Amino acid sequence: MQSEDADREDGSGEDEELDLRTLPDDELAKQMHDDLYDGLKEEIEEGTNILLERGWTAKRVLDDALVEGMRIVGIDFRDGILFVPEVLLAANAMKGGMAILRPLLAETGAATIGKVVIGTVKGDIHDIGKNLVGMMLEGAGFEVIDLGINTDADEFLAALEEHKPDILGMSALLTTTMPYMKVVIDTLKERGWRDDYTVLVGGAPLNEQFAEAVGADAYCRDAAVAVETAKEFMARQHNIRGARRSA
Repeated sequence: MQSEDADREDGSGEDEELDLRTLPDDELAKQMHDDLYDGLKEEIEEGTNILLERGWTAKRVLDDALVEGMRIVGIDFRDGILFVPEVLLAANAMKGGMAILRPLLAETGAATIGKVVIGTVKGDIHDIGKNLVGMMLEGAGFEVIDLGINTDADEFLAALEEHKPDILGMSALLTTTMPYMKVVIDTLKERGWRDDYTVLVGGAPLNEQFAEAVGADAYCRDAAVAVETAKEFMARQHNIRGARRSA
């Protein structure tokens, strides 16, 4: 992709600006994967509208153009090929397409992979990592309710009661705010809600041992791992429900 950009800059490329409308459907979807990778929001918005005009359903555009493109971004982020600034650009481009698709998906009642409530815990105002997790989860097909920063236990529980998510995600960047995750989980236990939700935690100072100690289901070291872990837990829930129905 970088070499293509260089070709355009030095004039050796075939054309300076690609007209997305000239591409057949499959090639346009693949081009959108590249545009997501490069963080090109306007191109993603244009491609989304073109595919919708051509009769693609909102769900098909989401799955084949946007989610698949973000899957590629996630793999390269996990493998150290892409870094946080580049992934933030990709996620922002994804948001451009999602702004167009979200009302259409709501109209058709299209199902999402799952629903996630996330927030940075009380006392902590860091949100870059949490925002990245939220955008990548949305890019993977999850519905995300982001509670923002400095979120206390009552706010987390109110959101769980209102939105009935599958997963609760908590973030902390300070060693002094990490213990508040246990306060939230203990409050869930007191309410008798703990078994109703998968709890994922993340943040620079955390590790797997800490996650186990506070009673979380898993520690996610970065946004790509968070997406993979959330998908794994949703697959487990699906399998458990299927087994119950067939029993």
